[in-house]
Amino acid sequence: MVRSIADQTVEELGGPGSVLARQRRDHVELDRLLHELDGATGRAQEDVLTRIDRLVFSHAFAEETVLWPVVRRVLPDGEALTLLVEEEHQEVNELVTELETLGHDDPRRAERLARLVAVLREDVRDEEDVLLPRLQERLDPAELRRLGRQWEFTRRIAPTRAHPTVSRRPPGNALSALPLSVLDRTRDVVDAVVRRAPGQLVPAGEAVSRGLAGLAGLVERVPAARRGDRPPTSR
Repeated sequence: MVRSIADQTVEELGGPGSVLARQRRDHVELDRLLHELDGATGRAQEDVLTRIDRLVFSHAFAEETVLWPVVRRVLPDGEALTLLVEEEHQEVNELVTELETLGHDDPRRAERLARLVAVLREDVRDEEDVLLPRLQERLDPAELRRLGRQWEFTRRIAPTRAHPTVSRRPPGNALSALPLSVLDRTRDVVDAVVRRAPGQLVPAGEAVSRGLAGLAGLVERVPAARRGDRPPTSR
């Protein structure tokens, strides 16, 4: 019987550099942020959601690009296991995209936010309790550490925002990754500057951010960005 990676020591997971240990560290940080989100309102809520987005989307991209192809290769039911998680990732992308359009007084916001939290928690449990322990059975610690290095490198250069029209699988997500990552991370910097900028500079900064978002939208619509997709994992 498989044991959840949540219940194992770092040594059992293959050491701190193992992909399993790296995944769990991100999950622990996500849990902390979700608790911080509970009860937050207004600007504080937006700030926590931004930190969740930056963690979740780079983490998911590294999974989809590096980790899930290995799962499909080494597990006989890897296709079904990864498709379930990809569908969860897609719903997160769609919910975050919708939340970005809803004002704080919109009656739909609380329901969408609650659903986002629920899907994120479901995703963690599916990974920690089912998918990752199954992968652990097939790879030795050295392989888990090697995969961890690849996963970490990819996470650090991955897109950081929701892109619901991009494929959840290679080659589409990998082909669109570089331009989307540059645009997302540049926009992250611009948005951070806008939050601290004097009032007269805010409109210019917001215009730059909207322009970067528009360019990202163009990248998303390039046919190559949809290659490898499996319905319904992108829209």
